[in-house]
This record gives sequence, structure tokens and C-alpha cells, in this order.
Amino acid sequence: MYQVWALAALLSTSLLVAQTEEKFKIRFTPVPMDLGMRSTVAGSGSGVAILAGSKLTINAAFDGMPSPATAAKVHKGVATGVRGSAFLELIVTKTSKGTVSGTFDLSQDQIAGLKEGKLYIVISSEKAPEGTLWGWILK
Repeated sequence: MYQVWALAALLSTSLLVAQTEEKFKIRFTPVPMDLGMRSTVAGSGSGVAILAGSKLTINAAFDGMPSPATAAKVHKGVATGVRGSAFLELIVTKTSKGTVSGTFDLSQDQIAGLKEGKLYIVISSEKAPEGTLWGWILK
């Protein structure tokens, strides 16, 4: 009898977690640039971010960068499209075509920022250390 109750509790918890997941889209485009950056900034990509409770999981891919990626970070701006400070480091493939990923526990303020469209990812590269691609995390 205990096993039936334990299994029922596990299943109901799993269903509750699955019901509370929120899915967000990521689309990478080149960072805003000036004429001098044309040879160092290019590429595209896409991915998803899933929020389950306070845990955010990011999985995305990019391609076409003029030089290998060096870092990928999650930033929080004051509004969608406005630059902000980095607060999370992602795992990034250190090539011109690859992936970014990571799983993090977010604070309530960071969750609110995510839901308000204030979070974005910046992928930096050897030729553009301040950023090559931006990807806003949006519903």
C-alpha cells in the first residue's frame, strides 16, 4: 500500500512540475554595430529557455560567426532591447558554430525580469570580445 501512495505522490509532483514549466524562445542576431565592425560581427542562431519553478535551463545553437566564441553570458537589461549587466555564465562551444547551454536557479527578481523580456544572452568571440551575437529570451 505504501508503494502505491509513494508512486501516486511522485506522479502528481511530476505532473505539477510539468504544468508549471514556461517556455521561452531565443533568436540570435548580430549585436548593434557600426561600419567598422562588419568584418568581426556576423552570425545567427536560435534556442529555447525553460523555466520550471525557479530553475532556468537554456539550450541554443549559433552559426556563422567570423571567429570562435570565447564566452556566453546572460544579461539583464532595464527593458527589452536595452543593454544591462551580465549575471550568469553559460557553457559555450569555443568555435564559430556551436552551442550555448546552462541550468541555473534564478532569484524572484531575475524570474520577473525573464517574464518581462529583460533577459538576453551575449555571445562574445575572439574578434568581438564585447559581443558578437545577442539573443533576447522572450515568450
